[in-house]
Amino acid sequence: MNVLVIDIGGTHVKVLATGQSERRRIVSGPTMTAAQMAEAVGRLAADWTYEVVSLGFPGQVMDGAPIKEPVNLGPGWVGFDYGAAFGRPTRVVNDAAMQAIGAYDGGRMLFLGLGTGLGSAMVLDGVVAPMELAHLPYRGRHVTYEDYVGQRGLERLGKKKWRRAVFDVVTQLAAALEPEYVVLGGGNVRILDRLPANVRVGSNADAFSGGFRLWDDAVIRSR
Repeated sequence: MNVLVIDIGGTHVKVLATGQSERRRIVSGPTMTAAQMAEAVGRLAADWTYEVVSLGFPGQVMDGAPIKEPVNLGPGWVGFDYGAAFGRPTRVVNDAAMQAIGAYDGGRMLFLGLGTGLGSAMVLDGVVAPMELAHLPYRGRHVTYEDYVGQRGLERLGKKKWRRAVFDVVTQLAAALEPEYVVLGGGNVRILDRLPANVRVGSNADAFSGGFRLWDDAVIRSR
């Protein structure tokens, strides 16, 4: 089965299809609507062959559909008919969950994505469970994990203090959730200079690997 994978982020939308070696991307940003994304992706993938679509969405997803508008994009994502827009069966999952599926190597895994915000998901014996840890209080009632280890935290703290915050956050969350191992992904993971115990860095290709695996029900199941 040929799959088109769409990884939607706050700065870019990236796409890759089965059998293709080079991903393509376009700029997203705070004004991009779901309709604009679908139209742009249709143009990007016009010369590719695919039967189904996997879409990683940067926000909460329930029963295969976004339930809240994304923070870093434009409006119109909730209630949008993605399958009709692409003309193919489409599975929508949280973007961190899609990356987690791609990075998963069995057992109990915690995935944390260090990008514009803080993505999070766990995979428990083949079942992926998207999580919303980013907005939990971290240091004070109105200060969240994302405020420290997301892009805003990096810009405010600088690299040295941000690295310490990431180390602390990963250690805290691992102690609370008790995974067998932790995978760190996202664009800012490259800034880290050390890792806590039992933590590894994921691949840039994990989101696409996860999108391909999303249609293999024998490998992974989505809650």
